[in-house]
Amino acid sequence: MATPLHWKKSLWILWGANFSITCGMNLVLPFLPLYIGELGVHDLDDIVRWTGWIVAAQFITSFLTQPLWGAIADRRGRKIMLLRAGFGMAIVTALMGIVTSPWQLLSLRLLNGFFSGFISMAVSLQASLTPREHSGKSLGTLQTGAIAGTLIGPLIGGVLASFLGYHHVFFFTGGLMLCASLIVMLFIKEERKPVTAKKIRQRTPWRLFRPLLPVFAASLITQIGMMSIEPIVTVYAKTLYTGAHLAFFAGLIVAITGIANLFGAPTLGRLGDRIGQRMTLVIALTMAAVAFIPQAFATNITTLLVGRFLLGLFIGGMIPSLNALVMKLAAPEIQGTAYGFNTSSLFLGNLIGPLLGSHLAAEYGFTSVFFVTMSILLICAVFVYANRSLDATTQPKTA
Repeated sequence: MATPLHWKKSLWILWGANFSITCGMNLVLPFLPLYIGELGVHDLDDIVRWTGWIVAAQFITSFLTQPLWGAIADRRGRKIMLLRAGFGMAIVTALMGIVTSPWQLLSLRLLNGFFSGFISMAVSLQASLTPREHSGKSLGTLQTGAIAGTLIGPLIGGVLASFLGYHHVFFFTGGLMLCASLIVMLFIKEERKPVTAKKIRQRTPWRLFRPLLPVFAASLITQIGMMSIEPIVTVYAKTLYTGAHLAFFAGLIVAITGIANLFGAPTLGRLGDRIGQRMTLVIALTMAAVAFIPQAFATNITTLLVGRFLLGLFIGGMIPSLNALVMKLAAPEIQGTAYGFNTSSLFLGNLIGPLLGSHLAAEYGFTSVFFVTMSILLICAVFVYANRSLDATTQPKTA
């Protein structure tokens, strides 16, 4: 067991690394359509299509490869997989600054997804170092690093693109990821000994995943519910506000949920340590669903902002609670693989959710998306509440 000083030190190092990586991943988003235009695509519809595919490409390969990297982490150690992801993404991202066609950019985004997995490995590594009684607080705090990077990244990217140009932002982003990886390499020590592939086969690990299936299902359903609203929220804001500051409020609508996450994630993480992750997840899912009511019936931008802030407070506790459940239910020799599958579930939700939301909005109007999302989250809350096996406080014993 790691000493208290050690796990707290690793927490803040990995927090900074998570911030740097997610900040870098989001730096390019504000100007990506403009960069595609510089690569020879001039028709607006074509730019939109290319942007959609290029953004989605990384999620596709990430979804497919996360369990593989998790399995290798169980055999070779989590830290080396963390460095693989960090150094790999740093190099690939820097190469995006020298592409000359959208096909090349699309190919590199696919390759970047192949190397991804930094955040899930950081969670897995921190979970292995943290005393079980502090897992909720630790993983909730770690989550805020990724949230902060997601919030601040687009802002920094927009500023840098204005001063440095699009190509140089990719070089800057690669350098940022490289620095984060070097810090992890130098200052993080993994104390556990990797389990050999032979031992894993002898212990028939697939049987050990059975208690985790409800967690994977909950992760998928939760992410579908949360992402279904994202494609239409800024367009919905335009129907409520037509003043001179529309661009500002559109950005605030997106950002305010992440800002609330910063408060909700560690708070609900501590609550999970006291009352259990299952009940914390039930509370978070239920209250997040309730937070969609003022959004669905909003008649002005203020009501929508209040609803989005309340939503952010409670969704901040979902992913840390799910990660803590993986830590508690997965046997030590399969934890890396378990986190890989859980991350794949989240990525699959990232793909399905926006498609579901945009289709519902086009066919039945904006309000339908809010009510369907509420229903998905409430169904997930009932599903989690009914699975009392998630209250397990000890990892399953191996044969």
